[in-house]
Amino acid sequence: MHVTLQQPTGARLITAAHQELAIPATLRYTSADPLAVHIDFPPHVTVDGEATTWTFARVLLGEGLRAPAGIGNVRVRPAGSTHAYVEFHAAQGVAVLRFVSADLTRFLARTYTVVAAGEETVGAELDHGLVAFYGGRV
Repeated sequence: MHVTLQQPTGARLITAAHQELAIPATLRYTSADPLAVHIDFPPHVTVDGEATTWTFARVLLGEGLRAPAGIGNVRVRPAGSTHAYVEFHAAQGVAVLRFVSADLTRFLARTYTVVAAGEETVGAELDHGLVAFYGGRV
């Protein structure tokens, strides 16, 4: 049986004009996907009016709370001692959100109570998928 954690939180969207807009978000983790964390955004705060989820490595969140981390579509970096920036890079542009670091740290700590760091397993489903991807027989 898989365990899913959800933690509603707020963030501040930093606009190109350096204004800040409050937006709701939900931090989510599931033991079914133990290497990842998810941030869900409701439809009314997205560009296309659809609920949106960004998924990225749990380790990236942990590293980014201590020092700038990430080189891909998601980047995380501390902003002083009380906040952290999470940047989402997409074809439409870059969204920079500021979160309270304590909220992210609390969420991350909760994920480790479900699946400890280093104890993540990718499971047979991924093994079969990789074999099929590389042209092997399952």
